[in-house]
Amino acid sequence: MGGLIWLASYPKSGNTWLRTFLHHLLINPPAPLPPDTLSRFTIGDHHRAWYDKVAGTSTWGWPETEISKLRPRAQALMTGAFPDSVFIKTHSMLGEKDGIPFIIPEATSGGIYVVRDPRDVVISAADHYGLTIDGMIERMRSSSAGTGGTQDSITTHQGSWSEHVLSWTHTPMPGFHVVRYEDMEQKPMKTFGGIAHFLGLKPPRDRLERAIKFSSFKVLQNQEAKHGFKERSEFSQKFFRVGKSGQWKDKLTPEQVAQIEHDHGEQMRRFGYL
Repeated sequence: MGGLIWLASYPKSGNTWLRTFLHHLLINPPAPLPPDTLSRFTIGDHHRAWYDKVAGTSTWGWPETEISKLRPRAQALMTGAFPDSVFIKTHSMLGEKDGIPFIIPEATSGGIYVVRDPRDVVISAADHYGLTIDGMIERMRSSSAGTGGTQDSITTHQGSWSEHVLSWTHTPMPGFHVVRYEDMEQKPMKTFGGIAHFLGLKPPRDRLERAIKFSSFKVLQNQEAKHGFKERSEFSQKFFRVGKSGQWKDKLTPEQVAQIEHDHGEQMRRFGYL
């Protein structure tokens, strides 16, 4: 049993790409693995089943205040999902609800946070959530934005894009590593090699290159076409759409660009997007 290693991001910012890379790096398969095998490698903090186990009954319909009280024990239970450290996906902001943290420090070993240009995020996220671009711009500026609250998933609080990024990167907990989506795309050896180094891994160059290749966007698109992917939303034709940085230059109107930069300029400047 080990602590939780959080793989965190705002939605549609590269979390699945990161998980796929780590999956292939650690397993080192001879060929790319289908996307749905990720569930054998990482868990999600939103799954209600963990809370049901702690409660000893279904928590569906419970007030969120009662769900929050279960979080420390639920995340402690998650640390036993695998024999060693547990990689756990989250789209939660780093904050608290009802006086209880969304990310319990006592159960945590560290984590990796992926940040992506919000002008590109808005395009991918609008498709994922079935919203217009303008609707997604509004969602990304909302402090109350979240997902879940279903029979299978507890509520995940995301906040605005800026709040999400700031929460994880301003005063992060010890043992956290921050990467940019754009560097994963444009400087893969340096960026993914840095991720491996952060995790204390020293893979041979050929193993690192193979993991990068098997988790490339083109390969992921082909694998989804062959095998499907259960994380694809009901609104999208495919989960892995384009994966290229700078789409916003052709997809967004000047007014939409101006609004995003007005809403999130401070955090965008921190990460070199402005």
